[in-house]
Formats: sequence, C-alpha cells, structure tokens
Amino acid sequence: MKKLWNACAMCFSMFCAIPSPFHVWDDAARPLMTLFLPLVGAWIGILWTGLAYLARLLALPALVSGAILCAFPFLVTGGMHMDGYLDVTDAVKSWRDLDERRRILKDPNVGSFAVIAGILLVMAQFALLSSVKADANLFALTLIPVISRAAAGLCVTILRPLGTSEYAGAYRQGVKRSHVVWFAAVLVLSAAAGFVFMGKYGFAAPAVVLGYLWYLRRGFRSLDGMSGDISGYALTFGELCGIAVFALI
Repeated sequence: MKKLWNACAMCFSMFCAIPSPFHVWDDAARPLMTLFLPLVGAWIGILWTGLAYLARLLALPALVSGAILCAFPFLVTGGMHMDGYLDVTDAVKSWRDLDERRRILKDPNVGSFAVIAGILLVMAQFALLSSVKADANLFALTLIPVISRAAAGLCVTILRPLGTSEYAGAYRQGVKRSHVVWFAAVLVLSAAAGFVFMGKYGFAAPAVVLGYLWYLRRGFRSLDGMSGDISGYALTFGELCGIAVFALI
C-alpha cells in the first residue's frame, strides 16, 4: 500500500504543476507511477471544467474564455507535454537519418519546425475553445484529459522504449499484465461513460484516442521507439482532436 501511495504522489508531482504537499521519490514504486496518470487527468479535467463553468457564469466574452481555457492545460502541466510536442516535431520534420533525429530530439534548442507547429497548435486550440457553444456539455473537458492519459499510460507500457527513455530499464522490469488491463479498462469505461452521460459529446473520447494514435505512429516510426517526449507529442495532438469534436459537434 505504501508503494502505491508513493507512486501516486510521484505521478502527481511529476505530471501536474499544481504544488503537491507530498514530496517523495521511491525507485521501487517507479513502475507503478504511470498507473495514476488517469487520476492526474481527472484532477486536471475537473479543474478545467470548473474554470469553464466559472467563465460561463461570469458571462466572459468568448475570446477571453477561449484564451483562458486554451492556456490552462499548458500551464497546469508546466508545459511538459508541449515540450515533448515541440521536441518530437523538430526531430520528425528534420527528415534526417535515425541517429540525427534522435540527437535533435534531445537537443535543448528549439528549431523552426517546432516554433511553427507550436504556434499553429495554440492558434487552433484557442479558436476551437472560443467557439464552444453556449449549451455545450462542459464535462467533456473532464473526459478529454482522462482519455489522453489513459492512452498514454497504455502505450508507454506496451511499446518498445528508446534505449534512453525513462520507460526503459528498471521501469520495464516492473511492468505487469495487470497494468495493461487497468489502462484498457479506464479507456473503455471512460469512453462508455462519456456517451452515457454526455450524449454526442462522448465522441470527444474516440477523437482523442485516434489523434493520439495517429501522432504516436508518426513519432514511434520516425524515432524507432517510445519515450515520454513521443507520448507528450501524441497526447498534445490527441487532446486537440478531442477539443475539436467538443467545440464543433
């Protein structure tokens, strides 16, 4: 039980920028850490939904509300997933050989491809969230981060990691079949709950998964392995796809 608690605290501390009162690091609990990604997603989603309801209650102008809701997921994660999105974009779009693409992935400098892709992504997210209908079911904003992180947890668990990835070595040795079952169950149950309780807005869930898998395939094939950066790359685009369905359906 202590190991699970430590893994939970570690997951919240690493993947959410909101200060946590619990500061622990337990190497033995590291393989369990990703199991709590959907809970981090739920926490972020609840806050995102609450922010959207507050903006609606205050009758904020659509552009102001859109800007706040657009910025929130980047700020609440400390830009971690956006960083992965930018790094992998630079590597994938370089069209160099594998070794050079992997070097670019780890390069701390930001290239022109990343800048362009980042601007386009933020513009799209801002435009979509500024266009949300007045009667939209805002609980879709709770569903999207849960689905994206369940997909991320499943993929980093089952896919072959890069040798330099944080998901290689000791982490892989601690992965069990029950971890795969857990992530698959969260995906299925969350998606089902979305359709049951939100009707058409439940389509945001498969949109997130399809967007995640599309970009995951690009990153995985280009870099020949899985890493946290590639997962962030796919997660960022997957959530954009979910937002698009939520805003436009």
